[in-house]
Amino acid sequence: MIKKAVIPAAGFGTRFLPAAKSQPKEMLPIVDTPVIQFVVEEAVASGITDILMVIGKGKRAIEEHFDRNFELENELEEKNKVEELNLMRRISNLAEVHFVWQKELKGLGDAIYCARHHVGDEPFAVLLGDTIIESENPVTLQLMKAFERYRECMVALEEVDRAKVERYGVISGREIEPSVFLIDDFVEKPSPKDAPSNLAIAGRYILTPDIFDTISKTDYGKNNEIQLTDAMRKLVAERAMYGLKFKGRRHDIGNKLDFIRTNIWYALKRDDMKDEIKEFMARILSGDDSPF
Repeated sequence: MIKKAVIPAAGFGTRFLPAAKSQPKEMLPIVDTPVIQFVVEEAVASGITDILMVIGKGKRAIEEHFDRNFELENELEEKNKVEELNLMRRISNLAEVHFVWQKELKGLGDAIYCARHHVGDEPFAVLLGDTIIESENPVTLQLMKAFERYRECMVALEEVDRAKVERYGVISGREIEPSVFLIDDFVEKPSPKDAPSNLAIAGRYILTPDIFDTISKTDYGKNNEIQLTDAMRKLVAERAMYGLKFKGRRHDIGNKLDFIRTNIWYALKRDDMKDEIKEFMARILSGDDSPF
């Protein structure tokens, strides 16, 4: 059973400047909930309550979000705002959330390496802090169940338009049972004509602790960073690794357009605003630019 999860959240979020200058991109809201809270809730829904976040400079807001704010709670209690009070207390009680600092931003591989002392010799889950995956069964739980069968590293896979594979890391491998692939290589952002598949790595992993030793022997790669993909390429040459084509919808919050799309998507799912959002969108599309 996987007991621990690692959530890397140390990057600067340069695609979201100036908003990310003083606020972590992982704390940007989807309607009214920070992106990283969705990620934590996925881990918790998968049965994991020991979570390590790898953070860097300017990320204190993440720590504060998952800690208790007694002054705010007292204010809500005095004003009899019971619903809001219960929501605030729920956030701080979601899981045991720990933090470690990535002292230099040396890539995702290095961020994972920062978790080695907390993880120890156990297999663990990795959930990228800027990716929301919406699914009936949490994708991390889907990976955990697959890991129980194969006892080797598992990677979440998403089938993408082949014309867009150059945005992603993709796998080379063969399907050994429905939706499960035995991986023989990883290719980072290939051209469509050179891509071995259109199965993209989707920001969720189950890793075994030997990944730490492999990362320690991995050279700097793209962008002069230690890339997790490069370490996994080394590891797959030595032992089996698997990919699971998950059931669900991935929302990549790594760029502005997808961030706006995701906000609209989640707003339309809410009973308290979906009708007004639909009406607003219809007015805009019809050319009505009267005051909102």
